[in-house]
Amino acid sequence: MTRHRSIVLVAVTLLGIGSGFAGAQIVVTDPATTIKNAAIAVLKDNVFDVLTNQATRLRKMAKRLSLATNLDKYAVTDTPEWRIHWFIDDGTFLYANPYHAALNYGDGSGSAFTEVARERIAPGSELTGLGGEGDTNAFEVVASQLATLDVADSTIIAGTDQTGQLRYNGRRELDAIIALETDVVDPSPSQSATAVLEKISGAGLIRARQQQARVQFLTGIVEQLLIDNKRSRDTEAAVMNMQLNRLRDGRAANMSLVAGAGDALRSWKQP
Repeated sequence: MTRHRSIVLVAVTLLGIGSGFAGAQIVVTDPATTIKNAAIAVLKDNVFDVLTNQATRLRKMAKRLSLATNLDKYAVTDTPEWRIHWFIDDGTFLYANPYHAALNYGDGSGSAFTEVARERIAPGSELTGLGGEGDTNAFEVVASQLATLDVADSTIIAGTDQTGQLRYNGRRELDAIIALETDVVDPSPSQSATAVLEKISGAGLIRARQQQARVQFLTGIVEQLLIDNKRSRDTEAAVMNMQLNRLRDGRAANMSLVAGAGDALRSWKQP
């Protein structure tokens, strides 16, 4: 019995010692891993803050202006409409109705301008005698004036057609602007950011069309100014040519005139 107790006591003691070793904890510290985990935690906090700020900003941007104010105050009322020239044959205008219609809708053929413009006589055999010996300047003068008339006719026909088309298109452009304005001041909160961007794109397109029309109008004005400048230049050139001819041939012409007058007086007799 004594031996059996000793064995049991030793076994219990060994079990107690083993349990003590099993419950013991050994702390292992790695400074690099600790610093890395701390940096990752700080970076996660920064990313979370940035994403939160972005979400807040996007929510503010997504809010319609109509939630804060009434957009109807930005709509322009009583805008001037495109007017047309009266071209109905009711006696108001007796002679310019076709040309008025061309100014309203365009006339690429120039037939309306031909009806209201003074008819030009086609040059023919009367120019054959010009340009001969001793008459070289006459043909150049007539040819220059005919060229001015050709340029003026072409410019007026093109300008009339372009003005009429722009005037006619202006009414459709006005309808597009009114429709866009209606969409812009729409207070519906269901419109997304894509709808807003499409409105901006539509406004940019209308702006580009208006700039194109403005350039076309300015081109027509420039062409008319060029014709006026050509006429002024031709007139000044003619005056200068006469002045130079007078300076070059004036003395001889005056002496010839005086000599001829003297001869006429000396040879004159009472009839």
